[in-house]
Amino acid sequence: MTDAQDPKSPQPPSKPESDTSKPAPSPTPAAPSAASPSSAPSASGAAKAGGSPADSPATRSSDYVEPATPQTPRPTAKPVAGTAEGSASMPPNPDTLTRPVPPTEVSGSADAKAEKPATSATSATSTAPAAKPAGQTSAAEVASDRNPIGASAPKTADDVKAAGLGSAGGNIDEARTTGGAGGAGGAGGGGEPPHQPSFGAGAPRPGSPASMGGQPSYLQAGDSPWSVLRRIMSARLRAWYDRAGQRITQRTLKIGISARIFHPEPGAKGLRSKTLQYLEESIAHWVMSRDVLVFMIPTVDTQGLLHPSHIRLHDYAKHLDGLVLQGGADVSPLTYSEVATRHEWQGDRMRDMYELELLHEFVEQGKPILGVCRGCQLINVAFGGTLHQDIATDLPEAIPHVTETYEHNRHTLTFPEGSSLAQMLAPLDVPIVNSIHHQSVKTLGRDLSVEAVCAEDGVVEAIRYRKAPFVMGLQWHPEFHRAGGPEFLDCTPVLDNFLRAARETRF
Repeated sequence: MTDAQDPKSPQPPSKPESDTSKPAPSPTPAAPSAASPSSAPSASGAAKAGGSPADSPATRSSDYVEPATPQTPRPTAKPVAGTAEGSASMPPNPDTLTRPVPPTEVSGSADAKAEKPATSATSATSTAPAAKPAGQTSAAEVASDRNPIGASAPKTADDVKAAGLGSAGGNIDEARTTGGAGGAGGAGGGGEPPHQPSFGAGAPRPGSPASMGGQPSYLQAGDSPWSVLRRIMSARLRAWYDRAGQRITQRTLKIGISARIFHPEPGAKGLRSKTLQYLEESIAHWVMSRDVLVFMIPTVDTQGLLHPSHIRLHDYAKHLDGLVLQGGADVSPLTYSEVATRHEWQGDRMRDMYELELLHEFVEQGKPILGVCRGCQLINVAFGGTLHQDIATDLPEAIPHVTETYEHNRHTLTFPEGSSLAQMLAPLDVPIVNSIHHQSVKTLGRDLSVEAVCAEDGVVEAIRYRKAPFVMGLQWHPEFHRAGGPEFLDCTPVLDNFLRAARETRF
């Protein structure tokens, strides 16, 4: 048997399984042994047994060339790679992904290793797994060697400050020492974290009534849960009442104005052959000057042949907040049970019926009414009064109350004692109003009172219904006063009182 086949002779080590491109640790040089002289005969014997040296596998350039000196086996008592003892002296693998070790972690790991008792070689041999080549150490083993399981993670100064140890008592160095040992830092589980302070049996928790001297400072002395509940409920009710009142007072008023009616002319064509309903622009703008909505109320025909409707004047009175009766044609003498003395004074019977129904609907709803010129006369007739069909005929001594100058015709007023109109208007020495009417109040209707008369002839110029919040008639046209000049009476206070009553009686 040759030396190459002798099992006692040292065998060349097997090729490592790791990548040959990675640098392997250089073997430890061994002293020449007694078996080295036999290496030459072994080589020649191998040549004889296997053929020529050129055919030997060891001489092929593509095969792995074994080192000349065999590697000395590692003693079994030496720490094995993958443990805390073996990783300290083992060179790191450059291809392994490991986290960077801060300087403080190195010192903490060294201290932890110094504190761990050294184990005997026998126990290391019995507990350690089989040794692995240095090139086969995994990244997880290297990471576990640098931060073994069960060891407290070393803390830096910034970590200690973030955990609140510096403010919980003691300096940062002491907190680091106690944190590594498992004390106040909470890493070892020996105490509570600094953000969860412990309270003694007699110490009240922060924020509790006991920590603030018995009861919160916002409570009154002797307050009970029921008294606090009553105050809360009353505050809620006041807030609801304020919101409801704000909604009532801030909603825009809706004022209706009765329509003037133009009747078809006999033999006319086009628009004049139709019945027209309209309102004069000045009266609408005067009412709208107080920021209210104005609606013209048309006549209704519930029994019409072409366009019958179930809408009644009652519906307008229900949804509108007030009514203005504008001027226009004369009131028919038939409406107050008289006969027209002249043909041209027959008036507009159709409009009388329409406006009288409208007036009574608003009175029943308790909503305010303001009559202007013809409207003042209609209010008197509605409550049983009568009219002078023509002032010049019935009252020859009266001044002219209508001329070709139209709204520029004027006269002064006087107010009877106790007149509410005098209290509304600003005190003036000579209140001047325009005059555009040839009819006037003759006999006063029931529950009506005179509010103003003409200073020159005593003709009634204003009346009021006493049994309603606001039902008043003015014989002049207040909507023309501002355009007439500053000498005319400012009737804006009358309009404001009318709208105030509309707001108060809207529900």
